[in-house]
Amino acid sequence: MKRDTFYISTPIYYPSSNLHIGHTYCTVMADAMARFKRLTGYDVMFLTGTDEHGQKIQKIAKENNNTPQEYVDRVVEGIKDLWNTMEISYDDFIRTTEDRHVRRVQAMFQKMYEKGDIYKGEYEGWYCTPCEAFWTDTQATEQTCPDCGRPVERAKEEAYFFRLSNYQARLIDLFENDPEFLQPESRRNEMLNFAKQGLEDLCVSRSSFDWGIPVPIDEKHVIYVWLDALSNYVTALGYPDEPEQYDKYWPADVHLVGKEIVRFHSIIWPAMLMSLDQPLPKKVLGHGWILLEGGKMSKSRGNIVDPVKLIERYGVDALKYFLLREYTFGQDGLYTNEVMLNRMNSDLANDLGNLVSRTASMIEKYNNSIVPPAGPLEGTDSELKDLALSTAAKVEEHMNRFSFSQALEEIWTLIRRTNKYIDETTPWILARNEADKPRLETVLHNLAESLRIVSVLIYPFMHTTSSKIRKQMGLWFAEPVWEDTQVFDTMDGEVVKKGDGIFPRLDIEKELEELEKLSETKEDEKEYPPIKDLIQYEDFAKLDFRVGKVVSCEKHPKADKLLVFQIKMGSETRQVISGVAECHKPEDTIGQTVIVVANLAPRMLRGMESKGMLLFADNGERFEFVTTIAPDGEIVS
Repeated sequence: MKRDTFYISTPIYYPSSNLHIGHTYCTVMADAMARFKRLTGYDVMFLTGTDEHGQKIQKIAKENNNTPQEYVDRVVEGIKDLWNTMEISYDDFIRTTEDRHVRRVQAMFQKMYEKGDIYKGEYEGWYCTPCEAFWTDTQATEQTCPDCGRPVERAKEEAYFFRLSNYQARLIDLFENDPEFLQPESRRNEMLNFAKQGLEDLCVSRSSFDWGIPVPIDEKHVIYVWLDALSNYVTALGYPDEPEQYDKYWPADVHLVGKEIVRFHSIIWPAMLMSLDQPLPKKVLGHGWILLEGGKMSKSRGNIVDPVKLIERYGVDALKYFLLREYTFGQDGLYTNEVMLNRMNSDLANDLGNLVSRTASMIEKYNNSIVPPAGPLEGTDSELKDLALSTAAKVEEHMNRFSFSQALEEIWTLIRRTNKYIDETTPWILARNEADKPRLETVLHNLAESLRIVSVLIYPFMHTTSSKIRKQMGLWFAEPVWEDTQVFDTMDGEVVKKGDGIFPRLDIEKELEELEKLSETKEDEKEYPPIKDLIQYEDFAKLDFRVGKVVSCEKHPKADKLLVFQIKMGSETRQVISGVAECHKPEDTIGQTVIVVANLAPRMLRGMESKGMLLFADNGERFEFVTTIAPDGEIVS
């Protein structure tokens, strides 16, 4: 019987290029929760999709000699292929270029405009194209994006604005009086402080490009990213013109998002819904990042892990298990191949794979492949049975808190205890004596029962593995049912047939070598940023490059990312400030020969003057000095 509805969403992903394991992490979590809720009796709506409009997409499409629609169609096809490979059980995939989304976003814009919450004005400020975000002078103090750290450009254009400031008090009240709305608590505190500092009205249209949804009252404008993108959570349900699904599933139970977009989902999205007089989502959960050595995984930096390569080598269930087991929800976690392989060996090969193999082998060998009926219990039997019957409640408690790792730990406690039970009861010794046959049958029955319960418990996380276990244990005819975890003595007469090992043990050293080979990118296959627009020789001739030598360097007193260099260029020494403190220690730069853009107009950076710019090359992990063997003061031409 269906207990209730449950609506969960991932962010809609930006199809600028292929997705990596960081995106996979979010979607795997949502998929596990959707499968768990379905298994426990809920009517689930699981939504994912793609955010396909904006200046960045239009620019990339042009560079690839495509129309924007041609470009996103190709990338979205790849995303859907990835989710198919990952066996993601989404119920709907929303694309912001679909007609159903376009017309509903226009209707929402119209409603907000008629209410007086949208007005026309002029925007002037800093714009980050990769993030599709506008910033004020106080936010972009170093002329870099506060979110991604990339340079921002000065922008001025006519635009429509949403009166976000009108909803500041209600948002503060939301954070203060509904602590469950935004989790984890650190994110809630951060957003509460952000709201208390004052909310500025939000730019919701652009007129400098045309790849977007036309503003219904002014087709010179397109609706800007966040009103377009965030609305997907309700347009996919039919709001506002086809309310049947909307009335059934809204408000969403959970918006699952990365921590970098929590602000948009917990401030802008609720304010938009308040403007539309619609209920707010019940919960926004901001998960942490999967980090590589050197920082956050990033398509632009090229330090990504391709999930498809891992799946091809180890299987989708092994990757899903690792992602859900290794990382604590809400916290950042470090990814290394060694950590992944050790987790697969210890938990999947040694614990679960070993238990399935031993149990199936012993029932085949000692009882003609037939699961025997239940028998009288002894002390160790009762201990195993009690643990098996109590595990589901613990798993459900952790899952309702999105504690995937803890939920899996409860299941693995049962798996490890069942392996220990084999060592305690020694079936191979019992099989030597006909008089011990009743006891042997009880032990084999209890092992089969424990594995049956395990096969149900792991289904939301590893449904293919669950099916393999059930097939080997003679349960191929029955789908997992959550209520079956509440009973122990149901098996009697099932025919066991041992199959291939579900998780063979890995040679860690060999696998590390193979993964290293897979991660190597040939020079002719490596992706580089596209060449910028052509300039004339006269434009280049205006630049004056000089050789310089670092004579001193120290950290900027007011900015952690900035280093203050004193650069000697012949008879002149000048101060140049660069945002490379995360890559270089001040003392290690002294004596370095550098290339300086010597005729760049001076500018103030956090209260200190910078007279020039140093040239660096991004090697994917850090910014390295562009250098030369020429003496300082020489012209570079």
